[in-house]
Amino acid sequence: MDRVALRGLRARGHHGVFPKEREEGQTFIVDLVLGLDTRPAAADDDLSKTVHYGIVAEEVVDVVQGEPVDLIETLAERIAQQCLSHTGVQEVEVVVHKPDAPITVPFDDVTITITRSRR
Repeated sequence: MDRVALRGLRARGHHGVFPKEREEGQTFIVDLVLGLDTRPAAADDDLSKTVHYGIVAEEVVDVVQGEPVDLIETLAERIAQQCLSHTGVQEVEVVVHKPDAPITVPFDDVTITITRSRR
């Protein structure tokens, strides 16, 4: 399986369990690795036979900016399902970063990584 990766997609969302997170929002960063067979697209040099990563990027930002959820696990699942809605995408790895998570000790990042496929 071939891989198309998008790294560092940024969007402001209002996800979290605390009222301040819901009210003020924060930046979320998303990394994606889409698994698909790119041979048909390469053979014909045809965008319609692969995944349009520009559209995927816009859709992922829409999910992050959309309906708030409590958990980044839920957000990652919604992103994965959106990616799998594209016909050629057979598998997706989603990493959601929450660098401004409300943690009281110094830290660099909080992430969730999930892998989903069409089984």
